[in-house]
Amino acid sequence: MTGIDVLPVGRFLRTPPAQPVIDDGRYRAAVTAGAPDVRPVFREIEGTKVTWTDGSTEEVDTIVLATGYRPDLGYLRPVGALDAEGRPRHREGVSTTHPGLAYVGLEWQRSLSSNSLRGVGRDATRIAARLAARLRAR
Repeated sequence: MTGIDVLPVGRFLRTPPAQPVIDDGRYRAAVTAGAPDVRPVFREIEGTKVTWTDGSTEEVDTIVLATGYRPDLGYLRPVGALDAEGRPRHREGVSTTHPGLAYVGLEWQRSLSSNSLRGVGRDATRIAARLAARLRAR
């Protein structure tokens, strides 16, 4: 192993190269079967309050968006979480615009493997630790 797969160079790349998606059908089948539970996206974030598309609100500590292989994050534009090109404003997966908002699965989030099954776990562990530290500090 050369280590290139885990080298945290994502923050230095202005335009990350795309990676192919490989699914033997298991992941699509799981999503189709309702695992994980799919919920409509929120329409607003204000402090620790999230407003859902049906108008209901909920207090939340953190939001982690598992973006998948081809993120479609346009719904974050109205809350100011995206840059002019539509990419999340973040540093290594933690939002720079909304405390408690984080991402996993972004291409080159931290490394070559960030948006793959072999790499997303490392980033998720790191994000979870950073969010937990934030909650402990409050």
